[in-house]
Amino acid sequence: MVLPKGSTKKRKLSPPATAHHDDDANENPSKSDVDVESVSSSSSSADDDSRKNDVDEPSGSSLPAPPLPPSPNPYDQIKRTIVINDGKRESLIRLIGLKSLFAKQLPKMPKEYIARLVFDRRHKSLALLSGDPRKKFTDEEIIGGICYRSYPDMRFAEIAFCAVNASQQVKGYGTKLMNLLKMHAVTEGIEYMITYADNYAIGYFKKQGFTKTIQMPKARYHGLIKDYDGGTLMECYIHPSIDFTRLPQMIHAQKQFLLRRIRATSKSDKVVYPPLPPDFAKNFESTSRSAGPAARALAVPGVVEAGWTLSDLMASTGGAKDADQKKDMLKKELLALVQKVQEKQFSWCFRDPVDTDEVTDYLEVVKDPIDLRTMEKRVRKGDHYKSKHQLYADMMKMVNNCKIYNDPDSTYHECAVSLEKFLATLFPLNPMNPGLNDEGPEYA
Repeated sequence: MVLPKGSTKKRKLSPPATAHHDDDANENPSKSDVDVESVSSSSSSADDDSRKNDVDEPSGSSLPAPPLPPSPNPYDQIKRTIVINDGKRESLIRLIGLKSLFAKQLPKMPKEYIARLVFDRRHKSLALLSGDPRKKFTDEEIIGGICYRSYPDMRFAEIAFCAVNASQQVKGYGTKLMNLLKMHAVTEGIEYMITYADNYAIGYFKKQGFTKTIQMPKARYHGLIKDYDGGTLMECYIHPSIDFTRLPQMIHAQKQFLLRRIRATSKSDKVVYPPLPPDFAKNFESTSRSAGPAARALAVPGVVEAGWTLSDLMASTGGAKDADQKKDMLKKELLALVQKVQEKQFSWCFRDPVDTDEVTDYLEVVKDPIDLRTMEKRVRKGDHYKSKHQLYADMMKMVNNCKIYNDPDSTYHECAVSLEKFLATLFPLNPMNPGLNDEGPEYA
């Protein structure tokens, strides 16, 4: 992002939202107590129905198995509550526990900023609680929590903090916490959840269904949430008919349904071909080296019957396979280069496209805009860049665009100079860098 000519450096705002989490295991926490205001997590009818083999199987299939009883939902054993600053003693004790948790697990966040948001009456917090009665209404009672603010009129919520107690990590509480928040968000009519994530939290939010591609119209959140330097805006759509507490069971049921359909029409488990003769390979000694593997595979009994052709097999072997491997290798190298640039502190103003609604004259000065997010999309698509040389050309175009639009004494111009120096070390043998050899690009 850049500013119009002559403008000053953008005001530094409060730190971006972050997350301290875990999502690698699925151990069940303590059983719920009856005195807790629980978030609703009703069992999904899709999961129960999927366990009943009442679909119309094609003729010839075996009789359906008797329906299985619905499996217990592990989320039913999780003790949780929505905490707001309503002035009650119990709520204030738990808000203090949440504030202590966020301050401990998110040390880079100012403690005053955490306290202000947690105790703000417009913010709510979802807390996972320990079932140990000795820890009730103490800081140790809080296993994990998410602090958020909802905007009912705009049907979205902004997540401020997300953290799990260090002693309770690697137990799957990070995923459970987010799934329970999604279930509660449906009851509030929330359609999207949005957050500014720092570099340490992006991976967690991606696993929870968040994406950098913002589908919610900007008019719904513009002016309601702040822009944070160094943070990445991420969004998650909350589907109102999905039971997020039963996602594994739903996926398993869908997989089993597809397998039953495949077995009903497939012959792979009904037709058995004889084994290959001992002299099978000798029959192809005169075959050309390039077509040999495909010809041998096509001669295996059952391959032709399965629908394979020589051209299909040729495309999956030999030169075509090598070309795909080289393409994948180049894609990984280009992604690594883009990520190295994104990690640098001076790249913050190049990470996203310039908002031409705010910088209205930008396209009058810069005719061919480019940014790191656009480059990353091109790399992931896999067909735009044929070499590192082309990626370097886009990087330098981005640097020159910034220099052209911004004044030499601006912060953005300084970032462009720093990036240009870094690119010289990242692409040391590229002839477009001044002072290097003239033998042409290293990667053709």
